[in-house]
Amino acid sequence: VQLQASGGGLVQAGASLRLSCAASGRTFSYVMGWFRQAPGKEREFVAAIKWLGSGSSYGDSVKGRFTISRDHAKNTVYLQMNSLKPEDTAVYYCAADLNSRGTIPTTGDPYDYWGQGTLVTVSS
Repeated sequence: VQLQASGGGLVQAGASLRLSCAASGRTFSYVMGWFRQAPGKEREFVAAIKWLGSGSSYGDSVKGRFTISRDHAKNTVYLQMNSLKPEDTAVYYCAADLNSRGTIPTTGDPYDYWGQGTLVTVSS
């Protein structure tokens, strides 16, 4: 599985961005997720969604502002980020979990493949 993340950039606080994660290779995954890592901080769970069926999960810091979605035809997962804050500044990574677990993992270890990351910078 190859994951290509895109859509990052420099925006002002309050703005919106949409990140994309295009999957190629083995395109079936159980869960697709987004994580982020700011300089000097640990990796943080942002959101994840089941590739088939319903079910999604969000980190507490982004609930109500970010929305994860998927497009099966395009093998792409999106992260719509609204009301961005300076503390959202980070490199955002998409990840794929190929194993059915019954739950949506919110830590990085269960994810099998990772994209290269896309930088989001939010100025105040």
